[in-house]
Amino acid sequence: MTIRNLEYAVSPRSVAVIGASTRVGSVGRVIFDNIVSGGFEGETWPLNPKYSEVAGHRCYAKLADLPGIPDLAVIVTPPDTVPGIVRDLAEKGTRAAVVITAGLTRDNGLRQAMLDAAKPSLMRIIGPNTVGLMVPPAKLNASFAHMPARPGNIALISQSGAIATSLVDWAAENDVGFSRIISLGDMADVDVGDCLDMLAGDFHTRAIVMYLETIPSPRKFMSAARAAARLKPVIAIKPGRHEQAAKAAATHTGALSGADRVVEAALRRAGVLRVRDLAELLDAAETIARYSPLERTRVGIVTNGGGAGVLAIDKLIDRGGELAALSPLTIERLNGVLPPTWSHANPVDIVGDAAPERYQAALEALSADPGTDVILVMNCPTGLGSSPDAARKVAELGDEGEIGGKPLLGCWLGEHTAREGRRILTEAGIASFETPEDAAIAASYLGEWSRAQRALLRTPSSQDGGAAEGKATVHAIFRQVASEGRRMLTEPEAKAAIAAYGIPVPRTVVANSAPEVAQAAGQLLESAERVVVKLLSKVVSHKSDVGGVVLDIATAAEAGEAAKSIETRLRAQAPGTKADGYTVQTMVVRKHAQELILGMNLDPMFGPVLLFGAGGTAVEVLNDTAIALPPLDDVLAGDLIDATRIGRLLAGYRDRKPADRAAIIAALNGLSRMIVDFPCLVSLDINPLLADATGVIALDARIEIDPRRVDEPAPNPALAIRPYPSGWSRDFLSDGMSFHIRPILPADVALYPAFLARISPDDLRLRFLSPRRNFPDQMLKRLTQLDYDRDIAFVALEKDTGALAGIGRLSCDPDHRTGEYALLVRSDLQGHGLGWNLLKQIIDYARAERIGRIEGIILNENRKMLTMCGEFGFSVAHHPSEPGLSVATLEIG
Repeated sequence: MTIRNLEYAVSPRSVAVIGASTRVGSVGRVIFDNIVSGGFEGETWPLNPKYSEVAGHRCYAKLADLPGIPDLAVIVTPPDTVPGIVRDLAEKGTRAAVVITAGLTRDNGLRQAMLDAAKPSLMRIIGPNTVGLMVPPAKLNASFAHMPARPGNIALISQSGAIATSLVDWAAENDVGFSRIISLGDMADVDVGDCLDMLAGDFHTRAIVMYLETIPSPRKFMSAARAAARLKPVIAIKPGRHEQAAKAAATHTGALSGADRVVEAALRRAGVLRVRDLAELLDAAETIARYSPLERTRVGIVTNGGGAGVLAIDKLIDRGGELAALSPLTIERLNGVLPPTWSHANPVDIVGDAAPERYQAALEALSADPGTDVILVMNCPTGLGSSPDAARKVAELGDEGEIGGKPLLGCWLGEHTAREGRRILTEAGIASFETPEDAAIAASYLGEWSRAQRALLRTPSSQDGGAAEGKATVHAIFRQVASEGRRMLTEPEAKAAIAAYGIPVPRTVVANSAPEVAQAAGQLLESAERVVVKLLSKVVSHKSDVGGVVLDIATAAEAGEAAKSIETRLRAQAPGTKADGYTVQTMVVRKHAQELILGMNLDPMFGPVLLFGAGGTAVEVLNDTAIALPPLDDVLAGDLIDATRIGRLLAGYRDRKPADRAAIIAALNGLSRMIVDFPCLVSLDINPLLADATGVIALDARIEIDPRRVDEPAPNPALAIRPYPSGWSRDFLSDGMSFHIRPILPADVALYPAFLARISPDDLRLRFLSPRRNFPDQMLKRLTQLDYDRDIAFVALEKDTGALAGIGRLSCDPDHRTGEYALLVRSDLQGHGLGWNLLKQIIDYARAERIGRIEGIILNENRKMLTMCGEFGFSVAHHPSEPGLSVATLEIG
């Protein structure tokens, strides 16, 4: 489903409560009382055949008696009555309902009956089994919560009614208000993704917080979360652990890709800040909603108490934060304005008798320090200085929560004395916290959110310039394996596959017998000091478990004997299993190399996930790995490396030179491209991948495929994040001018101001169906930062200047059945075939994506667009409900 008709739930002009009651303690009474006492200014109609009046309002016996069509219905009736009520409401014209009632399940069929009743009119259902809905700015409390929420600009989406009401209670005590509170209940229809899509464009909402117990429709969720997080902060808490779909399968990676770690990676890639507990949820929203993402978050601390500074540092480091190193110039400046006993380091301890002027001098120095990005100012109450006066001075210096363009956080310790200081800071727009730990956690939010925002804006491509030959090689290997009815590749096959994607492997020779092993070893020993002999088996996954690996072989004879010993151990440890041969390879000895693991596994929610970390035989014991969602690029691959402890070792230490980081990143990108190219991949394990200053080399590899899917085309449809569709780029000539068409990129936002300046007001009116003068930054971000799943935009650029000449856009329903297109061409370039080429690109793309139908909403006076639609075979009809508009429709098939 889409956000269609959800506006009736959050902006209703009238509400009907089906099952309203006068009985004390009943849900129907509590909900109706909450609506009435909340001051909702629209029409409010109770409906219950038992009563003639409820809470001073006339009560209606049946829907037909209502004096109008309710925008929103709240249903509080027995489960078996709900489908019929929904059907009657839909037929009457109601487009949104909150179903409080529990007991509508898949097993008893009532859930599906309710959805079937709502479907013909696209009536939206929140619930069932929900606490309800609150829209504080509209004074609507359609819930059975114990208290109303204050109006504000934070939206709450909760999969737990109890958590929603608890957060309302906590927020009231902490002066936090809400724009929307949606308790989702069982999510029969409206889910998290729908709410995120709606709230992304909601001007009442500055930040979105979520309590998630599960993530239904993960790809839809990722698409919606990424769209929302580009426009405003999105913060989530997700408790619990999920069981893996496949237990340890055939690779180490299967044992390590725990579901919660995948959720962590998914949220980070979506630009969502994940917090650890409820106490942090609203704190995080209040903090990061004030600021823009930062390149770095090095924290400078000013305090009148050294102990408070030490506590803040401990928590900051615990959370992965970074303490700023003050420059010599800043130290010199502070020496000139602070007493000799100041700390001469960060934290800047300005001593217990600090007057407001001393706070000012220290803060101004830190705000000018080039190595400080975030400033935390702290106050401990003493008899030598006034805490409120210090807060007033800080408030004077602050500018909408910043000082010198840097985020400013406050921490006034204590309660009786500090309360006034915190009030002063809060009223001045400065985020204020009660303890050093809370303040340090807030600083860490800025760092974590900024990193997530950087990951969000990455657009890894679906193609690599030189990958076609490698892809063909791997496809041939996979087809051969599938033709033999196998799922597991042999080691030589797996190594050949990863080598085709640029991951170096040792020279390997396949031998069928011990004499052939000896012969192969002799050949390899002509250029190598040692060789390795391994079991070749189509059924044994972990060769070392059956003694199938012999290292450090110096002669051909030793190699032959090694093969015989492997066969003997195989018969003893795996009776009935026959060797398919042996592999002989040069033994790679790199004294200072680190052993790494690269892997891929299928997560039950988010599809293919990629793993990196410390490898070797003790990989599970070391447990030093990180998870990412493909596709990757150089930056995302680097972030994955940096998320592990071994990443620090790879940077070099003592006598060890730094490992070749570029080679490691290239290997990760190669694996990512293979995942994108082959939907048939089930699991992959490269362990170990040796890495040192000379590069990387894979000593072992295992790959499992689904033989039924080897011919499925790329990109992999199971990817939670769709790669940038680079294959949809082309050049064309028109009227002697050269243009380049490609999918839009986030960086294209910089091209919009000059583009819009060269479009006439009338052309803008024809495109947006009404006059438009202003294009806010948030709107431009939303137009340029797509996830390429439900939305695609193609830009036409002038080849010689790179200037934006035209844009074609296609926005699809989540089910990809229908897409709505729009075109905008610069006024000075109209009549040169740009619009025709952009529309052709959109139609070709829709056909390739198997989108059933594309539509365009066109002003009747836009004759040029209507004529072009006719040339492409669109059928054109008057809009069914909007005079002056036409609907152009093309059935793709």
